[in-house]
Amino acid sequence: MVASNPSRLAYIDWMRGLACVLMFQTHCYDSWLSPSARQSKFFMYSQLGGTFPAPLFLFLAGISFALVTEKLWKKNLPPAQIAHATIRRGAEIFAFGLLFRLQEYLIAWGWAPLSDLLRVDILNTIGLSMMLMGAVCWLVLSLHCGAQARLALVLASAGTALLISLLTPPLWTTWRPNWLPWPLESYINGVHNLGTPQAGLFPIFPWIAFAFAGLASGFILQSQWARQRETLTFFLAGAAGLVFIATARWLDAQPHQLYAIYDYWHTSPNFWLIRVGMLLVILTASYAWSRWGAGPWGFSPLIQLGQASLLVYWVHIEFVYGRFSILPKHSVGFRTASLGLLTIFLAMLLLAFLRTRLKGHGAEMLAWFRRPASAH
Repeated sequence: MVASNPSRLAYIDWMRGLACVLMFQTHCYDSWLSPSARQSKFFMYSQLGGTFPAPLFLFLAGISFALVTEKLWKKNLPPAQIAHATIRRGAEIFAFGLLFRLQEYLIAWGWAPLSDLLRVDILNTIGLSMMLMGAVCWLVLSLHCGAQARLALVLASAGTALLISLLTPPLWTTWRPNWLPWPLESYINGVHNLGTPQAGLFPIFPWIAFAFAGLASGFILQSQWARQRETLTFFLAGAAGLVFIATARWLDAQPHQLYAIYDYWHTSPNFWLIRVGMLLVILTASYAWSRWGAGPWGFSPLIQLGQASLLVYWVHIEFVYGRFSILPKHSVGFRTASLGLLTIFLAMLLLAFLRTRLKGHGAEMLAWFRRPASAH
């Protein structure tokens, strides 16, 4: 079983670490570059790379969720107990998201609007995705057992991902649920309190579709067939990703579109499918790197960051966008911003290193500090 050998799961931490690095560069250049520097192609490609961290985090949340569900499932726990454990973890992540918004609001006291407390951020969405995945898995496992259950889990996960993607364009435009209070509608389409959906937020539509795509992938990777043909399975995943990309590009080039309002970069199912395809290609590349590349050589900065991704996400935001930003916002050039990016990277790498090395040793450290000084 894949989950029984942690070293074979290094690709997950590697991908999380990659998401962290892409997130750092996106946030740093966005926060610090001057208006003139923001007009360059470099900045454009930097922000294009910024379209991947959130899908990566959500996709990996889905794969990890499948690993945990599989482990509990193999223990013959009832579906209700599996759902209780997984949905509770999702609720914890959602609570972390609310706590993060409260922290940011208190640190920015005096100039942050009260509505910032209700922004739909990536942690909120990851937590919600886990709760929804737990509900779907509970429903499927309650209706199916044995070999049929895995196929049903894969089909339900993939079908849910596709359905969310297809419903996104109208829920942002012609089917907007504007009869809901804006804090609730914002979880549907990211409208916040501004009267129109905001591209910088992370509502259920389309973002949670990436988590369900990861959930389907995770259950496939843990099937007996895939475990017996691990390398072939990962390369087939990469090939499927290339097919998804080519199909999405072909669909986008058609003269007639399905939706009355077509927004390729924000709501289009074609762009969603391209990103899923690229996630599968990255999955294959990270597996190959972790198995045959430099991944097994020893210390890996990406794996280190990936093992503490929640912490480095939480901390770096304040030193890039917050009151304690290490550089003045929107006023520096590429060289200064790049040095700032390097500083953030190294600081977060050190933080991740300390987090993983000190994890589980809190009681020992506390006892050491409380130890009376020896007599002289």
